[in-house]
Amino acid sequence: MLIGGEKEGDSLRIREYRKEDGPVLAKLFYQTVHTVNVADYTKIQLDVWAPQKRDLKAWNASFLRHRTVVAELDGQIVGFGDMDKTGYLDRLYVHRDFQGRHIATAICDELERQSGVHRFETYASITARPFFESRGYEVIREQEVKRSGVTLRNYVMCKRKK
Repeated sequence: MLIGGEKEGDSLRIREYRKEDGPVLAKLFYQTVHTVNVADYTKIQLDVWAPQKRDLKAWNASFLRHRTVVAELDGQIVGFGDMDKTGYLDRLYVHRDFQGRHIATAICDELERQSGVHRFETYASITARPFFESRGYEVIREQEVKRSGVTLRNYVMCKRKK
């Protein structure tokens, strides 16, 4: 899937995940969480959410269990997202240097369009909540999750396909 970019010649490409993407996505995930989410979470929270070391074998297996897409801009990976068969949007991350360029929108559009369900759910971070609200997701409840003994707040959000 190609989407026109912001500059002449730019085009955003949404493609299926490949095993060799794993290390790049792990780095993108770590860097994005530790920069984009810094206003809403403490350093300790960011460290347990996105540890610097990641089990790439488990990371790959989790992507393969879901429909996972990767966004590329001029050949550079700039984002990714994955959704399971029930419509649960597990991860959605855009490279820290490419925020605000409608990449997350393109990834979500593709995942939602390709799913065979009529209801979507995600656990949105404090930072991501406004993005999902702008897409028609509604907060069902606020929740606190523990990771390595550290509490993180997020929101269970749902949307029905129109």
